[in-house]
Amino acid sequence: MARGIQAGDKAPDFTLPSQSGQPVRLYDRLGERAVVLYFYPKDDTRGCTAEACAFRDSHEVFTDAGAEVIGVSSDSVDRHAAFAGRHRLPFTLLSDQGGQVRKSYGVPAVLGLIPGRVTYVIDRQGTVRHVFNSMSGIDAHVNEASEVVREIQAENPA
Repeated sequence: MARGIQAGDKAPDFTLPSQSGQPVRLYDRLGERAVVLYFYPKDDTRGCTAEACAFRDSHEVFTDAGAEVIGVSSDSVDRHAAFAGRHRLPFTLLSDQGGQVRKSYGVPAVLGLIPGRVTYVIDRQGTVRHVFNSMSGIDAHVNEASEVVREIQAENPA
């Protein structure tokens, strides 16, 4: 089993469709800002809804620190659009149907079945600065990511 992407590794680039159907390329989003890339199991499940809403509620913290939040699951573009609309999510959700990007990052599955919940903070140079893996620590995903984003901003004040 290949080890997953760790802090210090180069983030694998990818292009996936967003909830609006537009293709989004990771490396097009880097450069001006850091990216908080979070993989989650499924739209509209209790934990995933709580996590998405926590990122929503902290969205200003990330944008103020010069970072963009992007959520990734294998749900369809249409499911993402409905999920984002229902919960007023102000950030991009990407559809990784088939799980190729999840595999390229080495996001583990829980019990071999449930896609894992892992958050990566990627700096403007494309280097992964932080990895947080927890199925249950929903708030910690947001809190740790916001701390790392602030550190990156402090290193590179605009």
